[in-house]
Amino acid sequence: MTPKETVLKAFEGGKPERVPVTLFGGGMWSIHNWGTTFQELANDADKMTRMLVEMSEKLQCDIVYAGSGYNNFHASALGGRIKFREIGAPDLEEPLISSEEDLEKLNIGDIDNDETINTVKEALRKTKSEIGDTYVVTMTAWGPFTLAARLVGEEAMMKATFKKPAFVEKVVDFATDLLIHLYEPLVDDGTLEVISLADPTASGDLISKRQFKQFAIPGLKKFTDWARSKGAYTLLHICGNTTDRLELFPETGASCISLDHKTDIAKAKETLYGKICFAGNVDPVAVMLQGTVQDVEDTCKKIIETAGTDGAFVLMPGCDIPPNVPYENIQKFIEVARNWKL
Repeated sequence: MTPKETVLKAFEGGKPERVPVTLFGGGMWSIHNWGTTFQELANDADKMTRMLVEMSEKLQCDIVYAGSGYNNFHASALGGRIKFREIGAPDLEEPLISSEEDLEKLNIGDIDNDETINTVKEALRKTKSEIGDTYVVTMTAWGPFTLAARLVGEEAMMKATFKKPAFVEKVVDFATDLLIHLYEPLVDDGTLEVISLADPTASGDLISKRQFKQFAIPGLKKFTDWARSKGAYTLLHICGNTTDRLELFPETGASCISLDHKTDIAKAKETLYGKICFAGNVDPVAVMLQGTVQDVEDTCKKIIETAGTDGAFVLMPGCDIPPNVPYENIQKFIEVARNWKL
């Protein structure tokens, strides 16, 4: 089976020939270790494509993520300002809205004219044409709740879930529509078979189980219903300890839920197996960055033995990895899964 076939088999709840394995995103690591910056690639689709293709061969991940680290441009295209950093993903300098009146002034179609967003799309298409028969080539964005929080500001969003819940629901719905608008042409023309979303502000460390059900699930379900209607898979990552809400994850409609290292992977297997493919959850800092090669091997084997021997599972770090993770640790992470026959 190709890497792509291996991943999609797991997404469908099946048992592939080996354990599927991938980083989540990996943009910071790839760009830094390719010897360039986010700013240098932002408007150069050919260079971005070369980086994605060359780093896919170096990393050997089953999934290649176009646009990893460029997530904030989907908000900035509506009128925000981006701040580039020497190392690390570009930041959105300040929120865009504070009221429903502000929300009504935003035009989703403005994202079609953003140069960096269009660069990522072009690089996605070129990368797909080069390696898309072998690997899953996806494009990543913030999930609805996180994108909404970028528009409003994270602190203001947290307060609004208590003080202005109807406003929060409207912003999340707007963000969901923006994501559908972003992805629709790429799904319709066959470029994307898998959509990648990261919803870190829906983290178990930031919002309660009740808030997750009220504010995060509706946008995710609306998006995944749309994706499924188009025949596309959805890979969803949520940060933080989400052990208390594992049973809610099938309600998101995602094809696969990627779990933070704080989440109990044994409980995840008990709760999710047979209902949704799940992925995780090697600690990206304590193990991938700070651990030895042996630490990586031991951790990966323990996670697979606990959660991944029956299929419908993907070995992943618990979040995106830092840009200075030793390459030898990534190699071992990939090797353990690739050599684990199911």
